[in-house]
Amino acid sequence: MFTGSIVALVTPMDDSGNVCRSSLKKLIDYHVASGTAAIVSVGTTGESATLSHEEHGDVVMLTLELADGRIPVIAGTGANATAEGISLTKRFEHSGVVGCLTVTPYYNRPTQEGLFQHFKAIADSTSLPQMLYNVPSRTGCDMLPETVARLAEIKNIIGIKEATGNLSRVSQIQELVNEDFILVSGDDATALDFMQLGGKGVISVTANVAAREMAEVCQLAQQGNFVEARRLNQRLMHLHQTLFCEPNPIPVKWAAKQLGLIANDTLRLPMTPLTAASQPKVEQALVKAGLR
Repeated sequence: MFTGSIVALVTPMDDSGNVCRSSLKKLIDYHVASGTAAIVSVGTTGESATLSHEEHGDVVMLTLELADGRIPVIAGTGANATAEGISLTKRFEHSGVVGCLTVTPYYNRPTQEGLFQHFKAIADSTSLPQMLYNVPSRTGCDMLPETVARLAEIKNIIGIKEATGNLSRVSQIQELVNEDFILVSGDDATALDFMQLGGKGVISVTANVAAREMAEVCQLAQQGNFVEARRLNQRLMHLHQTLFCEPNPIPVKWAAKQLGLIANDTLRLPMTPLTAASQPKVEQALVKAGLR
């Protein structure tokens, strides 16, 4: 459940900006049918930054309800305050989530020691498996391999979503941790290379709209069939890149609406709809990927 194609699920909203239950159900059904390994609920792509603390928990619980045991659900529990991260994590302790994905604190830019103490405090507060999440382009801080290695010694810290796009991080971390520590990519464009170097999968934005294809890429990689995996991944490469032509999740929500996966591409301010200039680019990427 922490390997393969794991979707960083969008949070569908209605015209008023409220969570859309029917679209969320449709999305979950789509991923169950497409072979997605697990769902991350309310991560970056799920607009965690614009949901209130209470809404954040409610969306995870609704995802669990609608998944109904058919697909594992991982809760996004990142926060830039350790106390808030602990509070979110504790809410899900006996909920049915299989673990938590916790991003490095953003904006306040802690030291490496601060990062260690932050994640240690969260892990010590729960029995749930914890997956670290490093995405410096979003957070303004970079968790270094040496810090990851210290945290990997904590029993319920079981892996990391490494989203620097720096493939050298795979071997740097692997040299410092035990074999059972899970490394997954957080960057669709380099995910296959990441897996060929020893990563176990990807927490994917692209999987929101190409779930079956991303599941197949990961399955082929796990089988060691990188020739076929690369052939399929090359078809998706333009989509991997174009889904970041504007800040995530703006393009992927627009694409999901175009494919009929969600009813609206509503976002909450300060996120704004995909611009008219970018819409043909995303449409072309969907066509190139064979989704239109």
